[in-house]
Amino acid sequence: MATVTVGTAHVHYDVQGSGAGPALLLVHGTGSAGSALTWGGTTPRFTVDRTVITLDLSGADRTVDDGGPLTVESLAAQVIAVIEAAGTGPVDLLGFSMGSPVSAAVAALRPDLVNKLVLVAGWAYTDGDEYLRNLFTLWQRLGTYDPAGFGRSVTMTGFSRGFLNGIGREGVEGLIPNMPPTPGTLRHVALDLEVDIRELLPRITAETLVVGCAQDATVPVELSRALHAAIDGSAYAEIDAGHVVFFEKEDEFVETVTGFLGSSGRSFAGSSVGSPVGSLVGSGRS
Repeated sequence: MATVTVGTAHVHYDVQGSGAGPALLLVHGTGSAGSALTWGGTTPRFTVDRTVITLDLSGADRTVDDGGPLTVESLAAQVIAVIEAAGTGPVDLLGFSMGSPVSAAVAALRPDLVNKLVLVAGWAYTDGDEYLRNLFTLWQRLGTYDPAGFGRSVTMTGFSRGFLNGIGREGVEGLIPNMPPTPGTLRHVALDLEVDIRELLPRITAETLVVGCAQDATVPVELSRALHAAIDGSAYAEIDAGHVVFFEKEDEFVETVTGFLGSSGRSFAGSSVGSPVGSLVGSGRS
């Protein structure tokens, strides 16, 4: 465990594994559990032959700051500081959900630090998409007035109906407490409502893969498709899963990411929109 200070934040990060080539930095989505909950089960799949860095952004339990409002740029500054502090050189950068616009901002603002970029279940802007705006507004209200309802809402939108039915009532009830509406989580939700990185997207020069989730009820897949269309030369893969794709389709998710990172991004054989997932294509939460 290590920390780096960025403004008032003491940002927690971990470095695991070792291997040749660029390190892989994983950026989590909404939730005060941060990287531990998001990447805890998946990180070992990547550390076999590479160094993997995970961090806790402000709002996550293990990173301490002044509790103020968050912006995409302030969180991007934390990711940049971790890359520089880790000393591994330019990284392959993967952002999930809220971590996608943050990671895209890092690639736009500091292209020298990003080798390849993977954006999973991400979006470019919230205001103007009434579904997304209303969902995050609902989360704010439930988090304030109905914490139990908040847990049920994020579980219902975080996973596909088929996955939830497949794990049964006991499994679903076990998922609900995973993302409580802590003050840190609600800071993330407030940021989700303010996301707008459209002006930054043309500045991304890193080889980029956008991964959309066909059954995503948190960030509808059309928003991932639009993000792909806005990043010149990006590749696209679509997984038949809900938002938390690495829970539902872990093998496909890992194969998708490693297939892209191990290839030339411009020639990556991703799936076309609406088509079955290809052999290199695989499958998170806001």
